[in-house]
Amino acid sequence: MTETGGGAPGDAEKAAKFAQLAEQIRGMAPFKKAGTPPPVVLPEPTGAPEADEAAEAGETAEAAEAAEPKAPAPAPAVPRPAAPAPARPAAPAPADGDALRAVAEVLAAGGAPAELAAPAVTALGNDAAERLREDPWAVLGLPGVRPEHADGFARGLLGAEARPDDPRRAGALVVWLLAQATFRGNSALELTEVAAELGRLRVPDPAGAIAAAVLDGQVLSFQEELTGAEAHGSQGDDEEEAPTRTLLALEGPAMAEDSLAEKLLQLMATFVPGEDTAEDTTEDTTEAPAGSEEPEESEEPEESDREGTPAAPGPAAWEAAAEAAPSSSAKALIRAVADAALVLHTGGEAARAEPAALVAAATGLGLRAWAATWTDQGRDSFAALGGAADTPVVTLAELLSGSAGPGRAPDGTLALDLLVVLDAPLLDVELAATVLESIADGTRLVLSGDPGQLWSPGPGRFFADLLAARACPAVASRTPDFGPIGELVSGVGVGELQPVEAPDKEVVLLTAKDGAEAVHRAIQLLTDSIPRALGIPAEQVVLLTPGHGGPGGTRALNAAAKARLNPGPGRFGGFDPGDRVVDSPAPGVTRAARVLDGDASGLHLKYADGSRRTVPPAEAGRLRHGWALTVHQALGRRWPGAVVVLPEDAGPALTRQWVYTAFGRGERHLSVVHAAGPALAQAVAERPAQPRTTRLRAILAENAVPEG
Repeated sequence: MTETGGGAPGDAEKAAKFAQLAEQIRGMAPFKKAGTPPPVVLPEPTGAPEADEAAEAGETAEAAEAAEPKAPAPAPAVPRPAAPAPARPAAPAPADGDALRAVAEVLAAGGAPAELAAPAVTALGNDAAERLREDPWAVLGLPGVRPEHADGFARGLLGAEARPDDPRRAGALVVWLLAQATFRGNSALELTEVAAELGRLRVPDPAGAIAAAVLDGQVLSFQEELTGAEAHGSQGDDEEEAPTRTLLALEGPAMAEDSLAEKLLQLMATFVPGEDTAEDTTEDTTEAPAGSEEPEESEEPEESDREGTPAAPGPAAWEAAAEAAPSSSAKALIRAVADAALVLHTGGEAARAEPAALVAAATGLGLRAWAATWTDQGRDSFAALGGAADTPVVTLAELLSGSAGPGRAPDGTLALDLLVVLDAPLLDVELAATVLESIADGTRLVLSGDPGQLWSPGPGRFFADLLAARACPAVASRTPDFGPIGELVSGVGVGELQPVEAPDKEVVLLTAKDGAEAVHRAIQLLTDSIPRALGIPAEQVVLLTPGHGGPGGTRALNAAAKARLNPGPGRFGGFDPGDRVVDSPAPGVTRAARVLDGDASGLHLKYADGSRRTVPPAEAGRLRHGWALTVHQALGRRWPGAVVVLPEDAGPALTRQWVYTAFGRGERHLSVVHAAGPALAQAVAERPAQPRTTRLRAILAENAVPEG
């Protein structure tokens, strides 16, 4: 990053501070963990870069309210110990009444809302009142609290003693900045970026604050060697050592990436392909002795025998299965899986037929093969590709919870030989580590997904980093998504926004002068034009937009849709029977439902899969009206009709990745109501994705075993 104006006063002092910080951290006890690269030291930054761009509109706050950091278990040593089956997160224990009252008193004294009492006890324990009195800035760890709120709370408790240079404030801000970064998808941040943000928050000694946080173990530090264009841009002609960057991370994402890299490498290192038997390579013409039944009995081993000695088809059997596959891309995928423990598969919606063919082929070879999808809709569509009611496919949540799927082996791992994970770009590093922990050595793992779509709601870019690392075979599908929508989306994927021929009005582009007109046109499409002209009922059409707020956000769209389709007073917490809603229990998890009724026990919902549930009043706050969604809420799902609304303020949220994902949500019809001016074309051509800082690719590169 370059400085402007010839250098501002104090630049030399800042550089000296960072040099001192580097020396301090070099002397600290390094973060050690089995299987990770050797300890690193920090470089001496010479300047602070500009801050990252803001997170995509409306999503960061929602994630911050719903997500809590998860610390995965440390990576196991070899051999793998028995692991218990992962369970659904347990509901937090009821808060102690005395603790709640004590915290409420402290919050009131500092001018903070009483609603924070329960989250404070959950986050800080029953002694939360004492901890907040000792360190008022600890309130920054509670949902929705920002630095200005924490400063006001500290002034309320400490009066004139609440100062910007208080070490407690500095430490809390370091952790808060890294926590906010995870909500934007980063698993780490560069040291200079954290220091620059601390300076904007009036921390007088950013270097000292970071050093103290590292020394206390609140954050972890890593040094990463730069490669490619980054290396050339930062290395002078006279430098002999490879340039590096210093990253800071919270323990949860850091351990997840280290653990994930170790498990991936372990899975590949312990893989042993099957071998051909005589029966696989030669035709046996020898007749069995009269009265002998043993050969026939051996052809169908007992289930217990198969569990003890899993099927291990050899190259000839795999090749025969590949030859029987329905397409060249399916053949390539089956051949890749025959020879490798970890395989990546990329392609669009139509390419999902190839993993379906793989699962069918592997099942035919005697392997315990299962597929896992992100949503129940994805599960059902994949089962339809398999052509059988008993297609071995479940949602990822069902698989990990044990509510459906193959079950568990005696050692606690999943009882399968091949796992195909669809929608793999949606896996954050912590969930990916959980998946890897759940499969035994020797299991084949296929990660399949569309690399052009949005990344995970949580931190990391797991699938993209794996593709970039080239650590395992990757099969790119040659099966295109057909039709005008597929043609449009394919063009967006390569940075081109071109008109397509749509003789049956599969794609329609409408312009609007502002957000209000965009909302009006979108509601017309939802309630009249699409049902009347195309025969797609309104309940099968979704409205998609970048964020929740603003003139064309989900709130405005949902209010207009409700007024037209289901007007009412919102007598049950803002909802009425017949309302379309979405239940979002966690970032990236969205369940569509319809309100049946409501009473003192809560809202009675019927979900899209036919199941029913009563949402108690305490959980009703996570419900939103569901005629309009953000594209992030729509991940993993498609609708017969989709209307993408781009209000005039949509520009900062648009990327090629966002447009690609949004336009691909429609199966039969896509309407785009466009008020964003040139921002749409510019985003497709010039902004591939919102940047994320991660460590997985570098860890894999440092730990990879050299070939030969």
